[in-house]
Amino acid sequence: MANADRDTITVVSGLPRSGTSMMMRVLASAGLPIFTDGVRAADEDNPRGYFEFERVRKLETDKTWVPQARGTVVKVISQLLRHLPAGERYRVVFMRRAMAEVLASQREMLIRRGQPADPATDARMAEVFARHLQRTEEWLRAQPGFEVLYVDYNAVMRDPAPEMRRVNRFFGGGLDEGRMVAAVDQSLHRRRSSDAAR
Repeated sequence: MANADRDTITVVSGLPRSGTSMMMRVLASAGLPIFTDGVRAADEDNPRGYFEFERVRKLETDKTWVPQARGTVVKVISQLLRHLPAGERYRVVFMRRAMAEVLASQREMLIRRGQPADPATDARMAEVFARHLQRTEEWLRAQPGFEVLYVDYNAVMRDPAPEMRRVNRFFGGGLDEGRMVAAVDQSLHRRRSSDAAR
């Protein structure tokens, strides 16, 4: 098992559309075992796959599966992190992305699914997300048993090698950084800050 402590649960987290699926793909390419059920198939929004485990969505009421994720990597959006049960050891890779890009990407996904998406609400949502991220980071700092690495999605898209080096160090070294860099598909960075701000 490639640098995945059998007693530790590795969690990839962040806001939706912040690069969590990309990081899951990167860690899978490095040989780390991914905790997924394959229920959610790749689509236009995530053509390389979501790498999700369906029961994570109900983490607030169903934590029984969590011990099964020891020694693997599981994706948990930031809104659900607080519901991870105490008593486990967690290694968290937390994705950050320019807020304008997150909002634009979420809006485009809603439009493709035929759901209402009002750009006028972006300023309000940006405030809500910013407060949520601040509270989440404060909460993470206070949690025993949590190690956290913050990774900037935009920095990864500009130059993946330095960020993959940081991720490798976080896992104790020994991961194949070349394979990790190769797993970063920069063509999928379709909503850039300059475009999203228009």
